[in-house]
Amino acid sequence: MTLAHNFHPTVLREYDIRGIIGKTLTTDDARAIGRGFGTMVVRGGGKKVAIGYDGRLSSPSLEAAAVEGLKSVGLHVVRIGLGPTPMLYFTARHLKLDAGMMITGSHNPPDYNGFKMMIGKAPFFGSQILEIGKIAAAGDFEAGEGSEETIDIQDAYVDRLVADYDGTRDLNVVWDNGNGAAGEILRRLVKKLPGKHTLLFDDIDGTFPNHHPDPTIPENLEDILHKVAETKADLGIAFDGDADRIGAVDEKGRIVWGDQLVAIYSKDVLANHPGATIIADVKASQSLFDQIAKLGGKPLMWKTGHSLLKAKMAETNSPLAGEMSGHIFFADKYYGFDDALYCGVRLLGLVSRFGQLSGLRDELPDMLNTPEVRFQVNEERKFAAVDEIKARVKAEEAAGGAEVNDIDGVRVKTVDGWWLLRASNTQDVLVARAEAFSPEGLERLKGAIKDNLAKSGIAAPADF
Repeated sequence: MTLAHNFHPTVLREYDIRGIIGKTLTTDDARAIGRGFGTMVVRGGGKKVAIGYDGRLSSPSLEAAAVEGLKSVGLHVVRIGLGPTPMLYFTARHLKLDAGMMITGSHNPPDYNGFKMMIGKAPFFGSQILEIGKIAAAGDFEAGEGSEETIDIQDAYVDRLVADYDGTRDLNVVWDNGNGAAGEILRRLVKKLPGKHTLLFDDIDGTFPNHHPDPTIPENLEDILHKVAETKADLGIAFDGDADRIGAVDEKGRIVWGDQLVAIYSKDVLANHPGATIIADVKASQSLFDQIAKLGGKPLMWKTGHSLLKAKMAETNSPLAGEMSGHIFFADKYYGFDDALYCGVRLLGLVSRFGQLSGLRDELPDMLNTPEVRFQVNEERKFAAVDEIKARVKAEEAAGGAEVNDIDGVRVKTVDGWWLLRASNTQDVLVARAEAFSPEGLERLKGAIKDNLAKSGIAAPADF
């Protein structure tokens, strides 16, 4: 029997492995992912790997198949069961294991699922994910007789989450689990925190019957906004499906976006690490980078993607990084991975010590901005179009025009604010965003985006 295996071409992605259950992702794929990833772990000298899964209906069967694959290459597999992705990361670090694998569809629709992985302390992404495909296609797997054990890590994880709580007064907090994988951990967590805590949708349900678990979309925050107002809460905290991304709302009923949260956290982190480098992705507000500098830190703009930010943090010894999507990483007192539950605990401490969340938010200037706007462009064209636009604006910069950053696509800073165009690593789209000090400035920046797209033969949507 040959072990060679070919994956659907859409499954192996830049930051993770992801597909539609029964169509592009099956238990046979999960078994081959276990074998391929396990082969890479073994060839790197690894012997022990942790595995966990989220609350999606397909997750237990994918986990069981992946365990078969991991054991077939000779690994000892530590099964932690159902829980959030950061609990898996914690397990690998806490028990000093060689690798970790999480079965999760994150914030994708219910019929999706996928895998996130780590080797050692580092994220597993990009060419490493493609290597699984090459190993599987060649049937080039290691062989061995592995073993397994099942452990309960939940109390140890919760104890670590609360260890850094530093609040000085009790708060009234609403938490929205969105029926995601953090439900049981959240129940245990709030029992150990002072104050009043109201939980929304803390039962884990992979059909997501109340709202989709993605806190970057305003409609998904309507329930928590209503409950914050009803209970006169100090703040609300929401998670995505596997709790590695955080969303927040203040007591005035305003959404506090990911880049604003990084700016708020910077106040705390730079007090502990004066002059440190703090990283945010190219989609983040200029007000964040300005705030980091104002607080005495070194702002660093970097590429979008949670794995890319984690890798850059390690390289620069940064204590804090984050992106618009709500992936926020604390290496200040913590491990440097994206853990929305831990971010929630740190936010409670800040609000408790410094006043209301609205006051922390209002330390940042009000900016006008667009949401992320996506333009459908085929795979062959999207990167070439960005390169063409980059060349044009850099020529304009050389002639005394705007300031250009090309670390990830092209971000152009002008007297009005800034605009961004970048090619998505996971979809056949270009992503645009603009931010300005005035409505007129925002229209000029949007005009610059449309003009540059038009020069490359791409029409912007009529309502942009």
